[in-house]
Parts: sequence; structure tokens; C-alpha cells
Amino acid sequence: MVIFGHVKEGMKVSDQEDPGFVVRDKRGHGAEEASVTSEPEPEPASSPASTLSQQEAPPLTFSSFIFSLGTSTLMLMGESMVPDQPTPPANLPQAKEMIDVLSMLEAKTQGNLTSDEQTVLHEMLYTLRMKYVDAVSGKS
Repeated sequence: MVIFGHVKEGMKVSDQEDPGFVVRDKRGHGAEEASVTSEPEPEPASSPASTLSQQEAPPLTFSSFIFSLGTSTLMLMGESMVPDQPTPPANLPQAKEMIDVLSMLEAKTQGNLTSDEQTVLHEMLYTLRMKYVDAVSGKS
């Protein structure tokens, strides 16, 4: 039996019914070993949203992170990413803040990016800055 993360004397984790998973804490307890078990979470009923989340997502890379921030910034400037959907309301102060975050990333990662990553970040910033200037001046 597990009580507050410790195995009760005389009981082994293997003596329990369906332990789910076991976490062993080996931080400075000497010979003593603490174990925690948890029941596996029940799987939700299948729905379109859960089916999408079960699909394998593409790997997260620096470039995909920059694209994600850039897409969010474009949406904050009132750009619609889906042709069928209505144009989202513009939030230019927040869009400028996101551009500033990307600028900070560019400065802080100077010399640490591959040439492809540097190109993606530089071109994304250029595009966002030009669209922001157009949005502020009322050209778009």
C-alpha cells in the first residue's frame, strides 16, 4: 500500500493491483527508496478534437516556433489565416509587443543559429515590420 509517496513496510509495489506507473525518488534518501504510484487516466471518448490530438505532431524546431509566433502576430494585425473565416479584430499594441519579442530573440540568439534559422527569423521580422507599418499608417 502506498501512503503519501512511501511504500508501507512489508508491501512491494508489485503486490498492488495495477500500479499504473511508478516514480522512484532517489534524492538523498540513502538506502531508503520512496515510490509513488498513480492510476492511469481513462482515455476520453473519441471525438474529432481527440482524433486530431492523437495524430503525430511535426517536431518542434526553432523555425516552427518562429512561424508560430509570426502567425500569431499576423492574426493580431487583423490577418485571416483561413480564407473562409472572418477577419479577426486587430490588436496593434499587442502585435508590436510580439514583434519586439521576436527582435529580442534575434538579438539574444546572435551567432547561435544555423543559417536557415537566421534567415527564417530575419525574413519573418522584416515581413511583420512592413505589415505593421502598413497597418499603423492605414494602408491595409
